[in-house]
Amino acid sequence: MASTEEIRTQLAEIVNDLAGVAVEDVQLDKSFVDDLGVDSLSMVEIIYECEDKFGVEIPDEDAKNLKTVGDAVAYIERASN
Repeated sequence: MASTEEIRTQLAEIVNDLAGVAVEDVQLDKSFVDDLGVDSLSMVEIIYECEDKFGVEIPDEDAKNLKTVGDAVAYIERASN
C-alpha cells in the first residue's frame, strides 16, 4: 500500500495535469477550491483520475466532502484498504 506522502505526490501530479496547479503547492492542508483554485469541472476530472490511478471508487456523495488535499489523501488511504 502507498504511504500518505506517495498518495499526496501522485495526487499532486494529477492536480497539476488537470488544473495547472504547481506540484509543490498541492499540500495536505490546502483547499482544492479556496487555496488551489480548482473549479468544479476540474475537480470532477481529478476524482475520475484518482479512481483510475488508485483503483478506488469515490461516489458523488463522498466526492463533495473532499474539500482539502488531506481529505482526498485520507479517503484514498481508507478506500485502498
